[in-house]
Amino acid sequence: MPAVLALLASGARLGGPGIARRLGISRAAVWKQVAALRATGLEIDSDSEGYRLARPLDGLDVRSVLAGLPDSTRKRLGKVENHWRLDSTSSECLRRAAELPDLSFVFADWQDAGRGRRGRRWVSPPATNLQFSCLKRFPTGYAALSGLSLAVGVAVVRALADCGADDLGLKWPNDLVHDDAKLGGILVELGGEFMGPCHAVIGIGINVRLPDAARRALDRPCTDLASLPGAMLPSRNALATALIIRLSDALDTFEISGFTAFTHAWAARDALAGRRIRVETGHGAFDGVAEGVDARGALRVRAADGVHCLDSAEVSVRAT
Repeated sequence: MPAVLALLASGARLGGPGIARRLGISRAAVWKQVAALRATGLEIDSDSEGYRLARPLDGLDVRSVLAGLPDSTRKRLGKVENHWRLDSTSSECLRRAAELPDLSFVFADWQDAGRGRRGRRWVSPPATNLQFSCLKRFPTGYAALSGLSLAVGVAVVRALADCGADDLGLKWPNDLVHDDAKLGGILVELGGEFMGPCHAVIGIGINVRLPDAARRALDRPCTDLASLPGAMLPSRNALATALIIRLSDALDTFEISGFTAFTHAWAARDALAGRRIRVETGHGAFDGVAEGVDARGALRVRAADGVHCLDSAEVSVRAT
């Protein structure tokens, strides 16, 4: 963590000259660090009395996360680690796929090259939201992992409900939504042998408290846990603990039963079912009505020429 941010982390207001003396740097250097932190999306107020974070940092502490896990979960885990800064937690897992044990979790307070589907960036200021990746190994090949991102979505909304954030939906194939505003996303990347064994790197990002500047940088409606009506905002540690528990259980179930074990839970959270949507594929675009997903997790869309089952597409809700 940058030295200036470490001093400001508590939320106290500190004067520039005092920061400079404590760190043994010039006031100009302090100003440059503050400017660099603001450029990442952190909200730092300033006045004649000094600098102050708009709100204290909610630090992620692996020891606290592990302490909150039941023994049955803790014993199954591989590595659990948190980094101050990474390009991407999924990239880190992919780089270390050969060495990381099964069911390893890699968190980062800050990703400067986080990514979503189709090359989109995941925008998040440091130590503000929750972003992490899980490496899960499977003895089977790629074909057996159909519907994995949907099963993960079910686990994530269950974990959020455990933390008091209910009334969330799942937008096929990988978005967590509230009233059609994006709360989080899931990205699954596969590696290993096509026919097996293989591994999945499951990247998850959840908006805990999204500053206005970060909202403006996004190209679609979004929300965060802090904005949900009636919900108590969980700490990032509590959220990480709940997610590890639910994901560990869900991935074990998926390995045995596949997406079949999650079809009813997915349908109960399906944010598209029965709605008019616009579908864009590599072969063109068309309008239709979403009719849930099939046994593989493919999206069923009733269009003028019949029912389409889609494994990959861009989907948007049409105005009624």
